[in-house]
Amino acid sequence: MRLTRTSGRRLVAGIPTLWLLLLFLVPFLIVFRVSFSEVRLAIPPYTPLIAWHHGRPSLELHTSAYAFLFTDPLYISSYLYSLKVAAVSTLLCLLLGLPMAYAIARASDATRPVLLMLVVLPFWTSFLLRVYAWIGLLNTNGVINNVLLTLGIIHEPLVMMQTDFAVYIGIVYSYLPFMILPLYANLEKHDITLLEAAADLGAPPWRAFLRITLPLAVPGIVAGSLLVFIPAVGEYVIPTLLGRTDQLMIGRVLTDEFFENRDWPVASAVAILMLLLLVVPILLFQRYQRREVEAEAGETP
Repeated sequence: MRLTRTSGRRLVAGIPTLWLLLLFLVPFLIVFRVSFSEVRLAIPPYTPLIAWHHGRPSLELHTSAYAFLFTDPLYISSYLYSLKVAAVSTLLCLLLGLPMAYAIARASDATRPVLLMLVVLPFWTSFLLRVYAWIGLLNTNGVINNVLLTLGIIHEPLVMMQTDFAVYIGIVYSYLPFMILPLYANLEKHDITLLEAAADLGAPPWRAFLRITLPLAVPGIVAGSLLVFIPAVGEYVIPTLLGRTDQLMIGRVLTDEFFENRDWPVASAVAILMLLLLVVPILLFQRYQRREVEAEAGETP
């Protein structure tokens, strides 16, 4: 029986491990290998990693793709712009998602499932269609401008398309559920008696929120922020459809290098550096979670 349980655990853990090896590690190694090659007019469009000279194999590693990224201002500005857009979008999602998650967590048992369904409901529609819908709303002859002109609030259409504002709107709208759900999962577990005790001691609601609810919600805030920030850095569809043409995010640069310039080594180097940028916050989050678990284990008698 013990052998059967051990085999079952290995099988359960082995299937997702194999999945990660096939669909993440192997493609990552291929991209990592291409990033140390040079572009050439051939199929595939990059030099081999191992070349033969006088009948002997020799390893040829080229770092020209990485050097090019750090010398060309286009890539540096694209990385910085992507980090800026992702950070601002994450902050906006947090400011909107925290009150919404708090309201859902404090709603009645009958209302809570309905509110959660409304949060998840946009996922039932195609992501691309939802982004295209914002084009019809934000255009100079779109719904928002027509309503404002009709009400007399403005006298000429506002320019909202092809701006940073449109990118923030699209990212916040698309990724807000990724912020709300982890926050709700955290806030729903809070002990309400702590807030009642704070009220009995004379603390106003805002002080009780800042001193009790907010510190306890830090794990949910960190998890939701990572779920928004990580995909927002490499976002491609929203900046392409709604964003500026004079400032590219790194996802657009990566796609252009692969499919238009056919420079696979540079594109692979862009992907590797972007992955390294995203690994850092993930490692910090794991370290924070490990400390939380150790702290809880230390407090348990």
